[in-house]
Amino acid sequence: MAGGGIVLKQAHAQTIIQAFEKYSPKHLAVEGDKIGLQVGSLQKPVRKVMVTLDVLEPVVDEAVEAEVDLIIAHHPLLFRPIKVLNTDTAYGRTVEKLIKHDITVYAAHTNLDVTEGGVNDLMADALQLENTEVLVPLFEDTLKKLSVFVPVDHADDLREALGNAGAGHIGNYTHCSFSTEGRGAFRPEAGADPFIGEPGKLERPAEEKVETLFYASEEKKVLQAVKKAHPYEEVAYDIFDMAVPGRKQGLGRIGRLPEKTTLNDFAEKVKKAFGVEGLRVVGDGSAEVEKVAVLGGDGNKYAMTALHKGADVYVTGDLYFHVAHDAWMEGLMMIDPGHHVEQIMKQDTADRLNNFVKEEKWETEVIVSAVNTDPFRFV
Repeated sequence: MAGGGIVLKQAHAQTIIQAFEKYSPKHLAVEGDKIGLQVGSLQKPVRKVMVTLDVLEPVVDEAVEAEVDLIIAHHPLLFRPIKVLNTDTAYGRTVEKLIKHDITVYAAHTNLDVTEGGVNDLMADALQLENTEVLVPLFEDTLKKLSVFVPVDHADDLREALGNAGAGHIGNYTHCSFSTEGRGAFRPEAGADPFIGEPGKLERPAEEKVETLFYASEEKKVLQAVKKAHPYEEVAYDIFDMAVPGRKQGLGRIGRLPEKTTLNDFAEKVKKAFGVEGLRVVGDGSAEVEKVAVLGGDGNKYAMTALHKGADVYVTGDLYFHVAHDAWMEGLMMIDPGHHVEQIMKQDTADRLNNFVKEEKWETEVIVSAVNTDPFRFV
C-alpha cells in the first residue's frame, strides 16, 4: 500500500509491454526488424524496469546490481542469427548473465523510431524544428468515421470517453464530434436486461447520434471506450471508411528552424541539443540553413530523400564516405552527431512507462540506465 491509502497492484512483464505497445505498436516496425521479446519470459511479475539504448555487458551488470526484472531497449540485443553462444566472449557472457539472473529483455527499435512522439520526433523537438512532416513515409493510418446511438442523458459521457480514447483529434483540437437528436426503437426479448424499458415492450427512447473521426490503428481502443461508457446492453454503432487522406507514419522528420542560420552555427546547436563533444559536418560552414531533415541512427540510404524534399541540411548518424561525397556534390549539407544520440529515447520512454505505472497503480519502479554505451570519443 502506498501513501494516501492507495493499494498497489503487482505488475507482470506482459501487461507492462502491452501498455507500452499502445504507444509504440509492433506494426510500425520496418519489415524484418528484430523487435519484441529478446531474452527471458514475459510471464513473470516485475518490480523494476530499466530503460536503455543498448544491451551491453556493463548495462546488464548495472541491471543485476539494481535487481532489475525487465530491460526495455531501443537497439535489439539479438539482431543477427546466433550460430555459437560462447560465454568466454562479452556477448556470450551478456546473454548468460541475463538468463542466470532472470532478466527479461524487450526491444522496441524501428517502431519506436516511427511512432508519434518517438525517437525522430524527440530529435526534431530537440532541434526546435517547426511544422514537421515524416521524411520517409512507410505507412498510412487511414481515417474512419464512427456513429454511435446513445441516450441523450449519456451523450456527454460518451463524447468525453471517445475523446479520451483518441477519437475526434483534428489538428490542434481534441474531442471533436457532431450530434443529432432523434428517437430510437427496440423491443427487448425474453432474457434481455435492458437499461431502458422491459422485455416484450416496444421502446422509443430519446437518443443522440454522436459522430466522430478516428485513425484505424486506434479502432480497438475507441470501441472499448464506447462499450465501457455506453449504458446499453447492446450498443448500436456504424463505422465508415473515409476517402480523405489519413496520417502518414514513417522514419525521420523534416521541418524548418524558427529562423535562418549558418551551417556552423547550426552545428553548434546540434552539439548542444544532443550533448555531444564533436560531430562531422559536410558543406560550407557559412552557408544558410533553414529547412532541416533528421533521422536517428544510420540514415545513409535516405540522404537523397532529404535532398529531394528540399532539406538544406540532413542530420543523421553513421555517414559513409561516398554518401557524404554524393550529398556534397549535390549541394546537400550534412551533420553526423553519431548513432548514439538516439539515447534521447531513454528518459522519455521511462517517463511514459512511469505514467502507465501511476495510471494502473502498479508496484513497479522504472529507472534509466546510467551506463554510457557510446563506443566513440573525441581526442
